[in-house]
Amino acid sequence: MAQRLDPEQDPDGEPISVLIVDDDEIVRVGLRMILGGASDVTVVAEATNGHSAVELAADLDPDVILMDIRMGDMDGIEATRLIAAGSSRARVLILTTFDVRNHVDEALRAGASGFLVKRTAPDELLHAVRTIAAGDALLSPSVTRMILEQFTSPSPDTSSPDLERLTRRELDVLVEVGHGYSNTEIAERLCVAESTIKTHLKRLLLKLGLRDRVQAVVFAYDNGLVSPGDINVSHQE
Repeated sequence: MAQRLDPEQDPDGEPISVLIVDDDEIVRVGLRMILGGASDVTVVAEATNGHSAVELAADLDPDVILMDIRMGDMDGIEATRLIAAGSSRARVLILTTFDVRNHVDEALRAGASGFLVKRTAPDELLHAVRTIAAGDALLSPSVTRMILEQFTSPSPDTSSPDLERLTRRELDVLVEVGHGYSNTEIAERLCVAESTIKTHLKRLLLKLGLRDRVQAVVFAYDNGLVSPGDINVSHQE
């Protein structure tokens, strides 16, 4: 089931359009109230299952989709996979709970751009929506810890041949991203301008065929560039 809403236009410019996907009406109401209090964000529709989410993503092309994982008729992981593979520019922000740790890695690989736990404070949720809409990726520290538990630490016997396409500096940036450092911190650690780091990051994502920073972290782990013990968890917000 899907419910379309009339968006309120921001007089200062186009607001961030958000699609809420959750089968719990109370959760949807709460999210709508939080997002409705921000002048730069508008909820354009709601869906109660993955099928509706995929249809609305293709139809409305929202900036951000707040996606629950456990739903009937199609779960959030499969919906995220179909949305990421489609033509929509929407970026998916998973709202998860601590009992879904077995699904976190799978959702990342499906194309999710970020994770937050459902008990996140309202201001942090708004920050996350703005971060995702701006093209960055986001993981809360607690969810990062979940993700790390899914990875096996031994390096693979073979790494992706795509790594050979990266310059030495791009590889350095990829490793730092895998460690959990922000662009500002990476710039300080590598003694270059932050704008330079952003350029390197953009280029390495393109070369590796990765959607965003979250997928870069997964790639770094999969290819043995970093291990769980190396993560700088305090900097994942």
